[in-house]
Amino acid sequence: MPLYHRELDTLRLIAPKSFQREKELQRLIEGNLGIIFNCRFVATEFSTGPVHGGRIDTLALSEENNPVIIEYKTVESSQLINQSLYYLSWMNDHRGDFEMQVRHRYREDDVPVDWSQIRVICIAPEYKKYDIHAVQMMGANIELWQYRYFQNDGLFLEEVYRRAAAYSDTPAVQAGKAESEGSEKDPVMVAAGKKAALTRATAQYSLDPHLAKINEKKRELLEQTREYLLSLDEAVEEVPKKFYVAYKVAQNFACLEVHKSKLLLYLKLKPAQLDGLPGNARDVTNIGHYGTGDLEVSVASNEELEAAKPYIRMAFDNIGGN
Repeated sequence: MPLYHRELDTLRLIAPKSFQREKELQRLIEGNLGIIFNCRFVATEFSTGPVHGGRIDTLALSEENNPVIIEYKTVESSQLINQSLYYLSWMNDHRGDFEMQVRHRYREDDVPVDWSQIRVICIAPEYKKYDIHAVQMMGANIELWQYRYFQNDGLFLEEVYRRAAAYSDTPAVQAGKAESEGSEKDPVMVAAGKKAALTRATAQYSLDPHLAKINEKKRELLEQTREYLLSLDEAVEEVPKKFYVAYKVAQNFACLEVHKSKLLLYLKLKPAQLDGLPGNARDVTNIGHYGTGDLEVSVASNEELEAAKPYIRMAFDNIGGN
């Protein structure tokens, strides 16, 4: 993708360039883990020991305390995916080593590691189509991110594969497609329905326990809320957790708690920086709660959902912000 710099009504092409060393890319990502992936740094060049003879480029913790493995390459290489699969297997067999490193890094904090999911991120300038297909067939929880680096030191990151895409032909997804065929629904809502079916097929935790909490009179409100969250962008993922459902693009921007007669949305916004809050919202910056986000919005009616939508959009637009 070419990048241009605007000078009045003239565009000037900004040429791409390469990192001189892989370590330069690694340091840049490690120093900005919070901005890019909302992760906390744990270790760099982490040794897997003399028997396994490897070094994991970057270890981190996700915003939900899941282990994160990040591997880099500054040239196209199938070795990147092979290494990542190897380290994923190693991590599952050596959980104690990772937890010890977390305790060493965050000595003053009791950080409970959530092993329900290990996130693996590969970062490279390009991937062969055969490599992407291989990862899809494996079904491993690996994300492929492609970068472009430019002469003005601009860095562009794009997710080119996420695990959910590997399951586009599962029965649940096919059911979602069948339901949409011949339907007169809004295409955006049809796409959201497909993603919901896909989530049921791939999630570590299931959506079903969350859906079962709400009473029948409020079920349509729940579906409208989910559809709006998923319709913001085709890249939005719906990820069920034990106590809530996360909505994310690289990092969470909203978390949804389902209750019997209402929904609670936790949005990644700083309430103190907002120009007033709606009556159904409150600042929970210093109040313990599940999910990520400091703005709590209660939704018990269509009117409250409409009032919440601008703030949901704001949280989505603020992904990667402070």
